[in-house]
Amino acid sequence: MLNLLTDIEGLSVGHATDLGLGSGVTAIVFDRPAVASGVVLGGAPGGRDTALLDPSMTVAEVDALVLSGGSAFGLDAAGGVQAGLRAMGRGFPVGNQRVPIVPQAILMDLLNGGDKDWGLQSPYRELGYEAFRAAGKGDFALGTVGAGTGATTATFKGGLGSAS
Repeated sequence: MLNLLTDIEGLSVGHATDLGLGSGVTAIVFDRPAVASGVVLGGAPGGRDTALLDPSMTVAEVDALVLSGGSAFGLDAAGGVQAGLRAMGRGFPVGNQRVPIVPQAILMDLLNGGDKDWGLQSPYRELGYEAFRAAGKGDFALGTVGAGTGATTATFKGGLGSAS
């Protein structure tokens, strides 16, 4: 036991960190679809497909969960994780297609000093795919890495933590 999320059998964690951007992505990937539930709170929450975490929804299981920086731009990260899962044939069956279910939450790190002049498209889709590809079992980095790269509070540097 490592006292990490990966102590739970059937999931892996991967990070993508861009220090120049001052941001990153963390992907939690399940070996097979998993039941997940959550609640969204706060004055300005940002998320993608978080409504699917309500137990009353049609989709009862998720393929992965994503955390990212980038505020609303960071919502592209789940698309990168979806792309990796789709290539594996994973996802909720819709006719003859499969749609990987990847709820995501973002944090606001746009004002942390990183270079956010990325041009037409944000880098978060590629960072999401990179985090997906990096997902592994066992030990993984904590602190200023992945989604925790640009995390701050009003007065303190933030980061990622984990416990099991």
